[in-house]
Amino acid sequence: MNSPAPSERVDPPYSGGEAEQLAAFLDYHRKTLLLKCAGLTPEQLRTRSVPPSGLSLLGLVRHLAEVEQYWYQVVLLGEDRPPLYFTEEDQDLDINGVAGADPAEAFAVLRRQVELAEQAVAGLPLETVGRKQRRGEDVTLRWIQNHMIEEYARHNGHADLLREALDGVTGE
Repeated sequence: MNSPAPSERVDPPYSGGEAEQLAAFLDYHRKTLLLKCAGLTPEQLRTRSVPPSGLSLLGLVRHLAEVEQYWYQVVLLGEDRPPLYFTEEDQDLDINGVAGADPAEAFAVLRRQVELAEQAVAGLPLETVGRKQRRGEDVTLRWIQNHMIEEYARHNGHADLLREALDGVTGE
């Protein structure tokens, strides 16, 4: 079995500073995705949803690793990083390329990207500006943190449906 072991997920605190709140909600959603994948076989992780969608839990893991790298390493830190899965031939290879993908490798890549993201934001003020502009406006760390919470929350909704279709497991 290549799915991750269940992770310790902690409810975000009801009080605290903005940076702490954002980090806590993001951590909660990151761990929720891992919980949705826990205990599944590689075949189950690769199982695609209802056609025409090609979405799978493994595709979500790969996609979120790509997103983590892009927003924190490329945009926030301004590093020149080659995409993890994206290619000119298939810009959705993170989602589309799961048939022969190794789940253990995908989870390791996601965990590494989360670790790098957490290192990237450590000690930075939320007003820190990344190098990409979006719609003519600077992208701040605050925006990135909010966007990543939204990104995970949306995809965790997909993961809920995928997991329930696989084995009936539900829950937040």
